[in-house]
Amino acid sequence: MHVVVASHHRLPVEGYGGPQRVVVALARGLAALGHRVTILAQPGTKVAEASRIVELAPRTLKDSNADLRRFIPDDADILHAHFPLKQGPAGLPFVQTLHGNWKPDTPLPPNTVFLSRDHARRHGRTVFVYNGLDPAEYIFRHRKEQWDLFLGKLHSDRGYHWAVEATKRTGRRLIIAGGWRPSFTGAIKYVGEVSGKRKAVLLARARCLWMPAQWDEPFGLPTIEALFSGTPVLGTRRGALPEIVTPAVGVLRDTLDELIAAGDQVTTLDPRACRERAEQHFSHLVMAETYVRLYRQTIQQGELK
Repeated sequence: MHVVVASHHRLPVEGYGGPQRVVVALARGLAALGHRVTILAQPGTKVAEASRIVELAPRTLKDSNADLRRFIPDDADILHAHFPLKQGPAGLPFVQTLHGNWKPDTPLPPNTVFLSRDHARRHGRTVFVYNGLDPAEYIFRHRKEQWDLFLGKLHSDRGYHWAVEATKRTGRRLIIAGGWRPSFTGAIKYVGEVSGKRKAVLLARARCLWMPAQWDEPFGLPTIEALFSGTPVLGTRRGALPEIVTPAVGVLRDTLDELIAAGDQVTTLDPRACRERAEQHFSHLVMAETYVRLYRQTIQQGELK
């Protein structure tokens, strides 16, 4: 199958860039499964697994009314966009993945794929594919150190302040990695935005990853990054987190007091179980296989049901 994958960013992304990293992982997974991949993206894009890269101006990729047909190879079987399109290219099947939350009652574009069962349900749909990443990018470590990790945007809806408050109450050490410059003292260490090897090392060494989401996570990519590293998750029951984090690989609670009380429970969880769950359900190959089934359904039926 010849799949055209479209992103409105330059790939690979510099820094964290969760959705962009998922797009690269998808291209890698599709190529590993024997499919041909063309990528439409901003100038400067370099993805080794793509057989062809078509560079487009940002204004074209960010236009939901743009007609992408003239940029797509004639022998393409399907277009998979990772940004909203009001309609697909003439004569070519297409799907599009929604990576965020839309406001209630907002009309959805056609053939939309969501990131989790909860994400789809909240938008009145049922079709979803879990995000996946390449396990080879993460370091599995069985022996953990005595500090916790928060990784992600330092916004209140991500709940980083819960991790900070828990540290103040318990005295546990906390490392915060994110793209903002707050001022922390004492047992809290801020290391800035991390990526690549440095991020992999932090994830592998941490006692647990805090995911105290205060909003409905469409997926929560740091969660599976931690699991690939053998690191259990301590978080809330918001959005997709209960679908990803089972009792064998993490602890989910509703309040900060409950999370603090359950904090020591994560040390009893098996790092190998974390890695195995991620490999079985959230690898780039599993994601690609699931999307291929949706591609074939779309090609046969003309739309996602």
